[in-house]
Amino acid sequence: MNSPRLDELNALPAAEFVRQWGDVFEHSPWVAERCAAQRPFHSVQAMHAAMCAVMQAATESEKLTLIRAHPQLAGKAALRGELTVDSTREQQGAGLDQCSEAEFAELHQLNRAYEARFGFPFILAVKGHNRQSILAAWRARLDNTPTQEFYEALRQIERIALFRLQSRLND
Repeated sequence: MNSPRLDELNALPAAEFVRQWGDVFEHSPWVAERCAAQRPFHSVQAMHAAMCAVMQAATESEKLTLIRAHPQLAGKAALRGELTVDSTREQQGAGLDQCSEAEFAELHQLNRAYEARFGFPFILAVKGHNRQSILAAWRARLDNTPTQEFYEALRQIERIALFRLQSRLND
């Protein structure tokens, strides 16, 4: 289905496309910059596939920078209200703003343990999750190898981007 918004984004000058869509991949407008010339996109899925292909073709250093651009779940930035609009909506949708004291304590302990082990924040596309399923996924993924977790973080970033695109283009 070709929505008017998709037609409009296909017609945008490249700089405006990047301005409007450069935050789909958290604080990484280079993804939108590199796929702008691939327009027109005929579906949300086509736009997502193009953006993911750009991300996958990036250097390992760029990928690591992209992973590190993501905020901690229920971390200090969330508590200070410094998340992007998308991240705030996603974390609130999973109930992370309603954690008990014990859940917050465990989340902060998991944040520290995860970052110490992998060198980047735990990333999970939280849509469809609740606090308990997030904590369970977090605990399980701490057993991954650094390589496994690097690629799992990228898979989760792709899912987050898809949810963001769907939300914005299907309003």
